[in-house]
Amino acid sequence: MRIVTWNVLSGRAPSDGEADVARLAQCCKSLDADVLGLQEVDRCLTRSESVDQAAAVADAIGAVDYRFVPALYGTPGETWRPASEADPGGPAYGIALFSRLPVTSWRVLRLPQAPKVGLPMPVPGSRRWRWIGDEPRVAVCARVRAPFGEVTVAATHLSFVPAWNAWQLRRVVAQLRRLPGPYVLMGDLNIPGQLPRLFAHWRCLARGGTFPAHAPHAQLDHVLASPGLEFASTSYEIREMALSDHRAVVVEVT
Repeated sequence: MRIVTWNVLSGRAPSDGEADVARLAQCCKSLDADVLGLQEVDRCLTRSESVDQAAAVADAIGAVDYRFVPALYGTPGETWRPASEADPGGPAYGIALFSRLPVTSWRVLRLPQAPKVGLPMPVPGSRRWRWIGDEPRVAVCARVRAPFGEVTVAATHLSFVPAWNAWQLRRVVAQLRRLPGPYVLMGDLNIPGQLPRLFAHWRCLARGGTFPAHAPHAQLDHVLASPGLEFASTSYEIREMALSDHRAVVVEVT
């Protein structure tokens, strides 16, 4: 089974800040993932051609099932409100999980937003920086019928606020344990290096810099496996793509 996580920066290239849904779809198709988790996905936002990016990716990769889960309605850094359980559709920003394998059930886990804390962030395609407050966070879980048996796969994008993201990771792990195991958790955890292994007590399936994409010096994107989930073989690749400021993490398990 091939598992991939990638923060797609709303389908934008940092060089010019332009979003191209066709390029995003082609990049995702080239990853050849059985299960694909994406972060920073736009739906019907002006900055990304007002398209449903998750639907375009699902079509391109041949997903048999997928879920886009909004973290917020509106545009990050501009006008937005936290997402709710009842999604009304329309402009939104969040995460998505895709599967080319059968999915027997889905679950959404919403995480408390960090206190009113922000950080300066670069604006893609320019030399400007702007102050960005933390956003609501969410995880999406799928019970996947893998070749080796059923496994619960979860994707998330955690806070950039130090310590708060560690607390969110532990909360996701605790909530996953209420679902049938074993488990794989992937996403942009915003936690560097091997710290996710220490906080979650789960095994990291890939090691290598993922951010910033052009010259990575930190691994913020991870694929974790729960205790007891053993594979005959595991291989991985940290792949630079034609867009985004993150590299994709590709894990192949047998």
